[in-house]
Amino acid sequence: MNGIYLLLGSNMGNRLEYLKEAEKLLITEGIQVIDESSIYETEPWGKQNQDWFLNVILQIETSKGPSELLGTILDIEKSLGRIRKEKFGERCIDIDILYYHDQMVNLENLSIPHPGIPERRFTLVPLVEMCPLEIHPAKSKNHLELLADCTDELDCKLTDYKL
Repeated sequence: MNGIYLLLGSNMGNRLEYLKEAEKLLITEGIQVIDESSIYETEPWGKQNQDWFLNVILQIETSKGPSELLGTILDIEKSLGRIRKEKFGERCIDIDILYYHDQMVNLENLSIPHPGIPERRFTLVPLVEMCPLEIHPAKSKNHLELLADCTDELDCKLTDYKL
């Protein structure tokens, strides 16, 4: 995998504005946005009885290592009002590190590549849009192959929204 990829999601309030603000705050922290996927509206995964999400993937460059990047992300989420109440619950902003180049990280609070990538359409669809032939370092399959194997049938709709 070549690059650092983040997944941003929101299903509370002005979802698009939360995504835009998160991107601005990442840039303010010295993180350069190289590319971005389209924005998708997606059915909630893991807990169904909540509003749908807007999701976008950013490819970034940063001098921060994985743990420092996670700290920055958690600070940004908190500054935008994120409160962690329940796993898979609603959230104004969620930022996940999907990939950090080919690095594999297994810490108590950080796993890279993100373990949910192969089983979540809302992650795989925008990854196929951005980098379909990049290989998942732990699965040895590209994103097209992972999407073809994915059993997640939740809806993931392309929108006209822009960051």
